Amino acid sequence: MERREFIKIACGLVGTWPIGARAQRVGELRRIGILGADATVWSSWTAAFVTRLRELGWTTGETINVDYRWAGGSSKRVSDFTAEFLQRQVDVIVTYGSAAAVVMQSATTTPIVLAVAFDPVRAGLVASLARPGGNVTGISIQQPELIGKRLDLLREVMPYLRRLVVMANAGYAAPMLEANETKTTAQALGLEAAKLEIWQSEDIAHAFETIRGKADALYVVSDALIAANRTLITTLALSARLPTMLSYSDYVAAGGLMSYGPNYANLFRQAADMVDKILRGTNPGDIPVEQPSKFELVINLETAKALGITVPDSLIANADKVIQ
Repeated sequence: MERREFIKIACGLVGTWPIGARAQRVGELRRIGILGADATVWSSWTAAFVTRLRELGWTTGETINVDYRWAGGSSKRVSDFTAEFLQRQVDVIVTYGSAAAVVMQSATTTPIVLAVAFDPVRAGLVASLARPGGNVTGISIQQPELIGKRLDLLREVMPYLRRLVVMANAGYAAPMLEANETKTTAQALGLEAAKLEIWQSEDIAHAFETIRGKADALYVVSDALIAANRTLITTLALSARLPTMLSYSDYVAAGGLMSYGPNYANLFRQAADMVDKILRGTNPGDIPVEQPSKFELVINLETAKALGITVPDSLIANADKVIQ
């Protein structure tokens, strides 16, 4: 779809369906659009989301209809699916990360709930966490604050760690921001650190070739493109004998070494609470952006064994989940 066509459609529908009008459609089947990275990655999360909505009184096919679309890290698909959601007159859109939300917010006043947001204030999506304003709210996972903890955990497993490579999607600002902050934090800890930038799925295999023998560990910055290729990334990391630090447990289940981050299913349950408020008439700009209260450490001992790494007993004892 040409950009001019997309803007024309989006603007026309924005004028037809303001936020207030949606809130007044009492008794109608309400429509939710979910725009994610990958159906397999998101399946357990969306299940938690729908379950929570059911607990709040919303039943699929009776009071709500949920449309799922998977962009796989493609900005063009984000634009196309946003236009489709507008045509289908969704009441609220649920998505992941700041990049997709920036595209959506520029095209519509439809309420947007970020089930996972890295830094919505810095991305310009909300005015502040306490008073978002506009049409966006959601959950911020405090990604910059997690970087130091992840590096400490990696060094605990690998006391000999000297060279770190940080992989990130160079196509969007948010993952590159985390990559830059990770590099800076690692260097402050006395590590050699370099960024490994990818732009599309086809870049991943070549990227691993460029760092073969030049790194002791890999820090993976998650976004839609990375999530859609998590199995490829963890497989190539194992082949290159690179221990990986990751952001959530699905990567570890796919063969990564360990992850430290929030429970994503819980984040989607929080997102469902926000969607419930919006469907009942609350303006998204009046719903404070929330933050997770608990972070989980997940370790894959099978991967550690394959890499010849001995994970300290104290770390295993403190892990929320251990994959044998």
